[in-house]
Amino acid sequence: MLCNIDAKQLEWVVAAYLSQDEIAINEIRQGLDLHADNQKRFNLPSRVVAKVLLFRTIYGGTGYSFANDPEFGYLGSEGWWDEKITEFYAKYKGLYAWHERLYERVVRDNGRLVLPTGRVYQFQVYHNRNGEVRYHRPIILNYPVQGLADDLMKIARVSLWKRLHDPRWYGSPAGILFVNSVHDSIILDIESKVWDNDRDRIVKLIQCVFEDVPKNFKNLFDIEFNLPVRCEITYGMDWKNMSEIK
Repeated sequence: MLCNIDAKQLEWVVAAYLSQDEIAINEIRQGLDLHADNQKRFNLPSRVVAKVLLFRTIYGGTGYSFANDPEFGYLGSEGWWDEKITEFYAKYKGLYAWHERLYERVVRDNGRLVLPTGRVYQFQVYHNRNGEVRYHRPIILNYPVQGLADDLMKIARVSLWKRLHDPRWYGSPAGILFVNSVHDSIILDIESKVWDNDRDRIVKLIQCVFEDVPKNFKNLFDIEFNLPVRCEITYGMDWKNMSEIK
């Protein structure tokens, strides 16, 4: 039995944390369906489009990139998409301010950026058509979010492994195989008998692992992580036939 554990909206949670955007923080804490809310607020044709707008914009997406994407370009011109991005930043003002500060900091520090966890990035310059020195803005906006998200997933992965082996939590890892960790998910291969007999206990353990990520983050780095970290769990005999744990 495959068990896939996805960290819910992890990149958005990390972007909200790093920017400390008040609107984003409140939406995440309340468990708001922000994609549905943004679809209505920005007058977008579907929740999927609202989701893409959010995740692409936090990495510096532009109207040009949307308008020239075969999957989304038909919705509007470059100017139309620029308006949607402007509306997005008008809602998430803290995120916009953080994006500006982040780029300015990298330029000021000659391409160097240090995350609160101590992770260090050294961004490379390039020369534009006019010979001017520039940094790749999308890369600068991307790396801190992806890097901190990776740190949080490491915390969850190690915690889950330890708790499966700890008698106080589970203590019986036989029949449970860690297959891989892909981006923001952990994949387990669980013997069907083990899953059938102990599903509720395993699910509760996994949920507790993710709920405790902020506390473990504080223990490791002595930094508050003031947002909840949640997960979505699906299971099935193969990738085509997966069911979600409600």
